[in-house]
Amino acid sequence: MKVLRIIARLNVGGPTRHVVWLTSGLKPDGYDTLLVAGVVPPGEDNMSYVAAQAGVTPFFIPQMSREISPRDAITVWKLFRLMLREKPDLVHTHTAKAGTVGRIAGLMYRWLTPSTLVGRPRRCRLVHTYHGHVFHGYYGPTRTRLFLMIEKLLARLATDRIIVITGQQRQEINEKFRVGRADQFSVIPLGIDLSIYSNWKERRERSRQELNVKPDEILVGIVGRLTEIKNHKLFLQVAALFKKTNQRKVRFVVVGDGHLRREFESRVDELGLRSDVLFLGSRQDPENFYPALDVVALTSLNEGTPLSLIEGMANARPVIATAVGGVVDLLGAKVPVQPEQKFTLHERGLAVASGDADAFAKGLDYLIANDSLRRELGQRGHAFVLQNYAKERLLADVTALYADLLNVESAAEAATCSSLSPSPFGEGKE
Repeated sequence: MKVLRIIARLNVGGPTRHVVWLTSGLKPDGYDTLLVAGVVPPGEDNMSYVAAQAGVTPFFIPQMSREISPRDAITVWKLFRLMLREKPDLVHTHTAKAGTVGRIAGLMYRWLTPSTLVGRPRRCRLVHTYHGHVFHGYYGPTRTRLFLMIEKLLARLATDRIIVITGQQRQEINEKFRVGRADQFSVIPLGIDLSIYSNWKERRERSRQELNVKPDEILVGIVGRLTEIKNHKLFLQVAALFKKTNQRKVRFVVVGDGHLRREFESRVDELGLRSDVLFLGSRQDPENFYPALDVVALTSLNEGTPLSLIEGMANARPVIATAVGGVVDLLGAKVPVQPEQKFTLHERGLAVASGDADAFAKGLDYLIANDSLRRELGQRGHAFVLQNYAKERLLADVTALYADLLNVESAAEAATCSSLSPSPFGEGKE
């Protein structure tokens, strides 16, 4: 069974790893996948090495970019021509831009054939995954309304199944923003390669030594692209507030790179935090830097399911995060007995209202002051991730969804059937 998997670009982030794992991981189940991507623009780090390591060779379309552009018409046309060549059984798009151009091209591929005149369009299923969404926190009101209108039209006309990665995300996209029908949605959580974190305890001391961290120092880290939606400004505000009111030996670590790095480094100097904030830049070894941390923080304005929190939990690190998107699904239920503060204690971490630097600083202080709480939250998070976010579970869930959409028990069975019967693409071949 042929799958065309489309993502806007292979930049740093969870979606890139996600599409690579699906592309390589579904092959044993009989799904032959071609991964299609745009080009990572200047100022963003490229994660194409993840595809190379997995033995995946992407097909690149240079015109596919993140922003709306006249070149989008070229992208749609190239995707349509690619579909005519590859004859996919299923087109699966990931991220907003790829979801738009990919589904428009998929709609063209499905209907622009002579057999449509006799009511027999091409048989091709269209699936879209929301890793996050752009309905708040990214753009102004006018552009946001435009994107929302486009998503509603695509859900109605060019989508057989919509995948979201948390129940909270489904509720927000379907019920709050009125995108798609309820029966179109499937919740499939992320999956990651947990095996690389299995010996995090052994790596911790060595990783801290490499960062010249003293045994009695606490490291608070944030992991992600240095871009507006991740709101690192709040992280630096929290660091400044914390240092004013707390005498503990705490250092703040920023892992990641992006177009805002120089601005943030200047801000660190303005706040007098040069000796307290460490910029590590892009790192390709999460199995090493996560164990070095004592707390994993997230300050985003909007999220799907943040990979940094999942990876932090996979290393038994306690987390504190703004309560946006799918974060609360990761943190779990509220603890019955709450501290009398503006932050909220959950089963697997602390949640803070978006943009509230004072509450975030107080929550961080509470977490750092309670060694036993940090250990307990870390252990709960570790157990939760092992049970729910393994890559093997992700592959099984997506395989089952594909089989359901294609009305087969397995792709291997479909391949056998297709060898015994005429091709469903026999009519209207280009």
